[in-house]
Amino acid sequence: MTVKFKWLDHGKGLPMPQRQSRAAAGHDLAAALDNGEVLVLSPGTFEMVPCGFSIALPEGFEAQIRPRSGLAAKFGVTVLNTPGTVDADYRGEVKVILINHGSAPFEIRRGDRIAQMVIASVPDLALEEVIDLEETDRGTKGFGSTGIG
Repeated sequence: MTVKFKWLDHGKGLPMPQRQSRAAAGHDLAAALDNGEVLVLSPGTFEMVPCGFSIALPEGFEAQIRPRSGLAAKFGVTVLNTPGTVDADYRGEVKVILINHGSAPFEIRRGDRIAQMVIASVPDLALEEVIDLEETDRGTKGFGSTGIG
């Protein structure tokens, strides 16, 4: 499958989103900030970070914008609306809403890898309204009901 990709002026010169290994699911996304610009995420704050490109996904697919595990584990920085969704009919700039859950300010510069993009299939389905649903062993037991952790 091929996804059409367009650099925006402020993204030109950045590395193309790419997987860091052959079996990786996500393409790393880089911050498309101005040269010399430093975006500081103070603890508890969030910002929309531009990636400098737009895409045209085939109908039936979405791009999921997900955190980079290293940023989350080392600094407490993650994607606020994870996963963010880029719909197949969206043609605007791909951006990432980053939030700093860490205890120290986090600096972002042009070209820093800030998130990953996973292309996923979206099934064409219809919702069917019913009076009752089939019973299961779990039933209506929700969050945390299947055990600790």
